[in-house]
Amino acid sequence: MFHSSPLIATLGTPRIGPRRELKLALENYWSGKSDENALLTTAAALRVANWARQKALGITVIPSNDFSLYDHVLDTSIMVGAIPENYGWSGGPAPLATYFAMARGLRGSTGHKVCTHDHGGESNAPCTAAQEMTKWFDTNYHYMVPELSRRQSFVLSSLKPIDEYREAKALG
Repeated sequence: MFHSSPLIATLGTPRIGPRRELKLALENYWSGKSDENALLTTAAALRVANWARQKALGITVIPSNDFSLYDHVLDTSIMVGAIPENYGWSGGPAPLATYFAMARGLRGSTGHKVCTHDHGGESNAPCTAAQEMTKWFDTNYHYMVPELSRRQSFVLSSLKPIDEYREAKALG
């Protein structure tokens, strides 16, 4: 009689890092102490460590695209091009600056709104506000609410799920 080992799967791992590396990298990037490359290098190292840890623990079905720099719903909005006009995106791959503008707002834009949240400087400077954040049912998990319009057309503007799958696959 043939006995095979059961498949063991996870839905992913916490993305913050064992010593809160992602939080530190984000704060350094947002404050200007580091650049986009440093942030993306830290993110890649965390993904690699998470996949390796799962493999070492005997997980046989390891997911990819469980990592996000800020919010998984925002990742999906970016991926399908659901980016409101006020963030200045004109098509093509959405830059990290657009992603974080949607997440945190954008100071010094040409928009006519006045910031109601702190960017670490003058509180009445012109800005484009961040998208609304809301709770997932009655949990403490929050997500960015996509802004859709009647004229909305969807277009692929990020290959994040495919890129992270290929990244994981290359690591075995």
